[in-house]
Amino acid sequence: MFEIVFLNNTLETWIYAFIAASFSILLGRTLYWIIQKKLKTSEENQEKKLNAIILDTIEEPLSFAIALFGFWFALDLLTLAPWVKKIFDSIFYFLIIFNVAWFATRFFDIVIEKYIEPKVRSSDTDLDDVLLPIIRKIIKVTIWAITIVIGIDNAGYDVTAMITGLGVGGLVFALAAKDAVSNLFGGFVIFSDKPFKLNDRIILNGHEGFVREIGLRSTKLETLDGRYVTIPNSNVTDNAVLNVSQEKGRKVKFSLGLTYDTSPQNMQKAKQILEDIIHQNEDAYDGIVAFESFGDFSLNILLIYWIKSGSPIIQVQDAINMKILSEFNNNSLNFAFPTQTIIVEK
Repeated sequence: MFEIVFLNNTLETWIYAFIAASFSILLGRTLYWIIQKKLKTSEENQEKKLNAIILDTIEEPLSFAIALFGFWFALDLLTLAPWVKKIFDSIFYFLIIFNVAWFATRFFDIVIEKYIEPKVRSSDTDLDDVLLPIIRKIIKVTIWAITIVIGIDNAGYDVTAMITGLGVGGLVFALAAKDAVSNLFGGFVIFSDKPFKLNDRIILNGHEGFVREIGLRSTKLETLDGRYVTIPNSNVTDNAVLNVSQEKGRKVKFSLGLTYDTSPQNMQKAKQILEDIIHQNEDAYDGIVAFESFGDFSLNILLIYWIKSGSPIIQVQDAINMKILSEFNNNSLNFAFPTQTIIVEK
């Protein structure tokens, strides 16, 4: 029975090939389990050591490499047609290159995660926080682009002719990708001009929120209601950006109307009360109080003050308004409301 020939190979050869492929998969998974459960457990307190990085890097690519070698060995046992063997050889070459690139990107990611990111988070500036994800993406894309080119070349295709063809179509691609290019340049403008930085509160295109990510293509805002908005960088550079976080203080301006029976002495008292309230509040400064105008039904007092940057705006306004209401009531200063007097002649 083992001598039965199927597709130019005996049943015994097919069984050996199947055993070789299955054993390679089992061996790869076993090594992966050993690294995960045994070796990495002993490295929990040594995360910054090189051996821990190596274990994190090789666990999956090593398992894949063993399985790949097992399948290559299994196919080598079989007698295949030349054209079939050529196809499998091209596939194996490409997968080997893919595995090397996979290993390189994992090693790069783990080094950044364990060594570079902690130092970036502890730095005083936000520029490195912004640039690190971008540099990380650029390097990974470069590695995979080189991998694809080498893989296509080893598969027997003329890479030079393909690149030449891409050059001919470059103009069409540039026209199609003009928005992407403008967003890319917009990202560089943001990095150079620095109209805002991470975690700044800004107002842009009708959206107000906190800057959570600055990328090469877009900027992400977390709005005040907790939603995320992605804005292309070209819109950031083409529109006005209001940086709320950089304001020195929030200006508050409003008028208070007193009744027309208010005496000059009480008007002066009202002005003094307002000045004292602003002066006594630790979160407010530069209070301006003036008898502004004679209104249709009230004597109007203009009040202007600034709330310090970083202070809770709504809470400060609430505290000042409550203090004004309390002090005016205690001093019998009556607020005016719209009234109309009708004189009837007999």
